[in-house]
Amino acid sequence: MGALEFDLLLGDVHSLKEKRSVIRPVIAELQRFGVCAAEGGEHDKYRRALLGVAMVSAEMGHLTEVLDRCERHVAARPELQLLAVRRRIFGPED
Repeated sequence: MGALEFDLLLGDVHSLKEKRSVIRPVIAELQRFGVCAAEGGEHDKYRRALLGVAMVSAEMGHLTEVLDRCERHVAARPELQLLAVRRRIFGPED
């Protein structure tokens, strides 16, 4: 199992309603990669967002490939500034 946490700064956003209109499509697009995705923090700040992505796979290569693809997808969004990405890979001992 693996997880990503994206710390994002949103561009031209001036309300929580505008924030939702930016974040909702990003989450939907990430879910098309076969991962679970959700906003996980900074709910009260309209220019900041924490998005979480998680995936379970029996093959480490497939897991890494999908998480890499998710990271590239978020980094390529012009309306978002990716401040940090945290990646965790969980093994059988975790």
